[in-house]
Amino acid sequence: MSVRNSFNVLSSVASSLRLSSVPRLTFHTTASPMMGVTVEQFEQAKGKLSTLKKDPGNEVKLKIYALFKQATQGPCNTPKPGMLDFVNKAKWDAWKSLGSTSQEEARQQYCDLIGSLVAADSGNSAQVSAQPTGNGSTYETLAVSMEDDITTIKLNRPLKKNAITNQSAENPPGADCFCPLFLFFAGAGDFYSSGNDLTNFTQIPEDGLEQMAKRGGELLRRYVNAYIDFPKPLVAVVNGPAMGISVTLLGLFDLVYATERATFHTPFSQLGQTAEGCSSYTFPKIMGTAKATEMLLFNKKLTAVQACELGLVTEVFPDSSFQSEVWTRLKAYAKLPRNSLSFSKQLIRSTEKQRLHEVNDAEVECLVERWMSDECFNAVMSFFQIKAKL
Repeated sequence: MSVRNSFNVLSSVASSLRLSSVPRLTFHTTASPMMGVTVEQFEQAKGKLSTLKKDPGNEVKLKIYALFKQATQGPCNTPKPGMLDFVNKAKWDAWKSLGSTSQEEARQQYCDLIGSLVAADSGNSAQVSAQPTGNGSTYETLAVSMEDDITTIKLNRPLKKNAITNQSAENPPGADCFCPLFLFFAGAGDFYSSGNDLTNFTQIPEDGLEQMAKRGGELLRRYVNAYIDFPKPLVAVVNGPAMGISVTLLGLFDLVYATERATFHTPFSQLGQTAEGCSSYTFPKIMGTAKATEMLLFNKKLTAVQACELGLVTEVFPDSSFQSEVWTRLKAYAKLPRNSLSFSKQLIRSTEKQRLHEVNDAEVECLVERWMSDECFNAVMSFFQIKAKL
């Protein structure tokens, strides 16, 4: 992970990831997002809701209800309904989950959600642009699309081996804004991702390294929490070599498909850093302490077959048929009842969610200390010197 301006990417990315933390996703057919939504725009969004031809499903309806209540009344302040009052309890839980989200923010998210639903309903949902809050410019490093109820988020810096930028980490795309069944990550070109862009180490701001490290730590914390809390199935499609946080996060995915030429490398100690993405917990649990130690401490690089044998990868495919075989499977999975998938995932993951948040906090605290150390700085500079000689 990176010392300054931390991140190491990709949301991206939800009900437990909460709408309050879901970034803006705006279809090309909608206007660019604003710093604030006017009363007139909010009323227009309410009117557009009645024009939808397709039923968005109960999960989305609950989010619409919760955002509307938060936007018009503020945080939930009503008594919790009884356990047997299923409908009102579901509504109450959805509203309560927004926490202290401001009314202005709730209005913005409400309008974004309705806008994306209207665009999808009119058949313009094939291509979307991820946009950071309050900024009309689109990401240059991510390609986001939706097809067959599958959201595809592709790291799109092939000339930089899909190294992750701070922009990608700051607002990782979330699927909830336009109701896909899956988040599906892949890399453009021959690389999945080379991890964090280490040039971040050379961009120390005027307020100094300590503040930079602290901001980076908080960004990393939020970024990894988005994966921990994401309520829908997460699928990683590893189409080539993967490094750093693009590897450590795989322990938080539900399926990991890899081409036979993929490799998995976490050279943290080589760079004077420590584990991230909850890998200090998920890797020993998945592959055993000895093998996890080889990767996280001693920079062991795994082939796709080795990663599959250790449980980090679900299945390995021939490179020649990788995309077609994976996409065929995902399209079949996308036809399964979406609420059943979501509830089942949450049952599987809920028992460890608190533990994962604790691990993430501990990893971030350790990394912030590392990023401020001479040892880390010297290791990264040595990396650049070696690279320059190649």
